[in-house]
Amino acid sequence: MADATRTGRAESPQARIEKDDKGVQSIERALDIIETLSTEQKGLGVTEISKRIGLHKSTTHRLLATLAHRGYAAKREDGGYQLGLKLIEAVSCYINSLELQTEARPYVAQITAELGLTAHLGVLEGDRVVYIERMDVFSGIKLYSQIGLRMHAYCSSLGKCLLSGFGKAELQRVLANCSFNKFTPNTLSSFDALYAELKQVRARGFAVDNLEYSLNNRCIGAPIFDYRGEIIAAISASGPPTVLTEDRVLGVAEHVKAKALAISHNLGYVE
Repeated sequence: MADATRTGRAESPQARIEKDDKGVQSIERALDIIETLSTEQKGLGVTEISKRIGLHKSTTHRLLATLAHRGYAAKREDGGYQLGLKLIEAVSCYINSLELQTEARPYVAQITAELGLTAHLGVLEGDRVVYIERMDVFSGIKLYSQIGLRMHAYCSSLGKCLLSGFGKAELQRVLANCSFNKFTPNTLSSFDALYAELKQVRARGFAVDNLEYSLNNRCIGAPIFDYRGEIIAAISASGPPTVLTEDRVLGVAEHVKAKALAISHNLGYVE
């Protein structure tokens, strides 16, 4: 590309296609290596891998070096290669996510049925909450969430639950780029205000979004723990303030906490 720029000639469409084809071939070959290593617990040498996938040894070595650098392959003391922990970690995260949704879905449905409120299940991604499950009873009222939506953690009950597991230094790192926009008069507008509230969340076991993102929605959430005792998700009940009134907050909070604890126990959590 640099040569083409110096000579004033743009890269031709055919050259771009050939470059793209090479990129796709490299991905396919890297996947061939991963699939080959997946069948060999003791690992394989570069020569054997290149024979099995029909690839030149130098190319195989280069691809293995890249996979090893990213943690998807690991070099053994004898010079051979085996699958890396990064691949196992990535697959485990996906499996854990499926398990979480499977275990939580009945309880999400129960919150909606028993309380007449919209229920959500969410996980943390950076400084945002990602909604991965929802049961809605307010078909005629617009609520500000849907599955896959990313929401500011600092002004949502799910987010406060998920952030409550961090120490101050880690919380500052997670929220380093958070602007603390003030969506309503109730929105927490600083790190110190949020940190003070998270202390309360830890103490009482639930969090409240008291009309902080929208004046039309109040939300109460509780954290879900895994077998290590770490917060991995949160579940919530929400509705307009005319339905989820202030005098219902404590009762709904106890209900949501009980559902979150049941899910946690199903995931191996022991109090």
